Amino acid sequence: MFAVIWEYDVPARHEGAFAALYGSQGEWVALFRGFDGYVGTELLRDSHEPVANDPARLIRFVTIDRWTSHAAYEAFLTAAESRYAHIDALGDTLTSAERCLGRFSVQ
Repeated sequence: MFAVIWEYDVPARHEGAFAALYGSQGEWVALFRGFDGYVGTELLRDSHEPVANDPARLIRFVTIDRWTSHAAYEAFLTAAESRYAHIDALGDTLTSAERCLGRFSVQ
């Protein structure tokens, strides 16, 4: 098993659109599902974020994308390069920061 973990800072005003894009019915998962070796994705929202009416506050999210192997993930990246870039650009409009926390293999 191989996992890629990303962290995102999302302005509260974009929370719904972000969740729609990165969630289980979003464009990312739809793209991933078309490739061999994709196992699943989890979208996690930080439960310690303060709930307030300030649309400028940031909400932290994490995604965990699971693949059968590092090779399957790399094959996906190569084959889906243009579609990946398009969806990534959409995500960039909804976040103030994103960081790849790592690419992990089960030992």
